[in-house]
This record gives sequence, structure tokens and C-alpha cells, in this order.
Amino acid sequence: MAEIVTEKLCHTYSAGTPFEQTAIKDVSLRIPQGQFAAVIGHTGSGKSTFIQHLNALLQPSSGRVLLDGQDINRDKFSRRDVKWKVGLVFQYPEYQLFEETVYRDIAFGPANMRLGKEEIDERVREAAAFTGVEEALFERSPLELSGGQKRRIAIAGVIAMRPEILILDEPTAGLDPAGCAQILENIRNYREKSGATVLIVSHSMDDVARLAERIIVFDRGCVAMDGTPEEVFTHASALGEIGLSIPKAAQLACALKKQGVPLPDGIFTHERLLRELLAVKEGRVC
Repeated sequence: MAEIVTEKLCHTYSAGTPFEQTAIKDVSLRIPQGQFAAVIGHTGSGKSTFIQHLNALLQPSSGRVLLDGQDINRDKFSRRDVKWKVGLVFQYPEYQLFEETVYRDIAFGPANMRLGKEEIDERVREAAAFTGVEEALFERSPLELSGGQKRRIAIAGVIAMRPEILILDEPTAGLDPAGCAQILENIRNYREKSGATVLIVSHSMDDVARLAERIIVFDRGCVAMDGTPEEVFTHASALGEIGLSIPKAAQLACALKKQGVPLPDGIFTHERLLRELLAVKEGRVC
């Protein structure tokens, strides 16, 4: 498994023109092997530009991106090879499905890695199992399926390449609550079973609080905060100033505390809030 590092990363769109715009500036981060991290920020804060540098889809205006100590942009071969190691799932990835069958769509990445037929088949079935894609769907056209199924197929296509780092840009966008829960459970299972590093971009503070070990907050192209969910969500006022909120469970806990309910600090998930409320009801709170 791999560690990815950015050193003073900057990116400017349309440099040298009247439309010049700096999207990210001086971003230095280390994402260690196996970490589940989340990137949050308001629209236009630089999140998507940042993650597109991590597999050389975009190249820095200045600074470097290192994978296991090696500059991923050192030559065209490095930029090509990093795409097998750092898998990027775009927002609304189902719009990128194009093969005639589900099987061929999931197999597209491994086939381009020039793997043997048996290994491709093994990876397709493994990725389908991780993402909850039933093998009964393999010969169906992906375009005939539901939005949630398409999303899982698209994610399976990236997982089939067995990336050491999996990056997902708003993986639950546009899905109903059941679809969101299933996708997030699939991602968590993949990370636990594979040991891969996972980086998720999300506008859902509830999802971030429940899943991530670390939260990286972007604002105007820079890293505004970087820490555990407890460390980041403690700064509700600062988050509000840059257009972000704290999780709904934390909002509810604060409201209840103002009404005199004896809840502890640091409640950010619905599961934790429920446990603490049960403890209050059963008289287990001092």
C-alpha cells in the first residue's frame, strides 16, 4: 500500500490570460497508507482540483505530488502508471458508463492494464462483490439499471484495478437515503478488507463524521483545518464562517444541552447521540 504526499502544491487555470484563476495554493499534505480521510469545503474551495492532482489528471503549476517518495509527474510513463495505483471516481460516475454490458464496463480498466483473461475475470467478480453488484446483472446493459446500481458499477470499475489509493468525489450525490447508505457501506467494507487508503470528497457532514478518521477542510484554495472529526467539528463557528456546518447530530445535541439534557461534548454521529440519550434515560449519567 502507498503513501501520498503533496508539497507546496499550486494550480492556476488559464495562467497568463485575463481569465487566470488560482484554484489551489501552497497545499502540503501527507496522507498515510490505509487512512480514511475526507475532504470538505464549499463549492469552489479547491477540493476537486486538489484530488485531480493525486493521480496526475491535472499537473501542478508548481509544487509536487509524491507517491511513495516518487514524483508522479516526473515523466509521461509515471503519469500513466499512477492511474492504476490511484483510482479516482468522479462525481456522477454513472454518466461515464459506455460498454454494452455490466461485465465489460467493470473489466475495462483491468483489460487496459493488459492482464490475462483469468485475472480480469477474478478482478471483475471481486469488485462486483465489494460494491454489491450482483453477477446476475453482468450481461445486462448498465444503461438499463437504476441510479444506485449504475453508481456501484462505476465504482466497481475503479476497484477492479485494485488501486492502492481510492478517491471518490461526492459518491452519494443524487442518491436516495437507502442508496447513500449502501454506497457508503460498500466503500467502508472495501477499505477494511483491502487495507487501501480512501479519500472521499463530500458535502455531507453526517457521512464524514461517521466514516472518516481525518477531515481536511479547504477554503479559497488553501487548507483551513486538518484534524480528526472531533478536532474539526469543535470549531462550529469557524466552519460557519466558510460556509460549512457541523453534523445534524451535533446540532441536535447542542440544542438538547441548551434545554438542560446532560449530554457530553464531542457528539457528532447519530449513533453516539442515541447511546448518550439512552444513558441519560437509564440514569447512567453522573
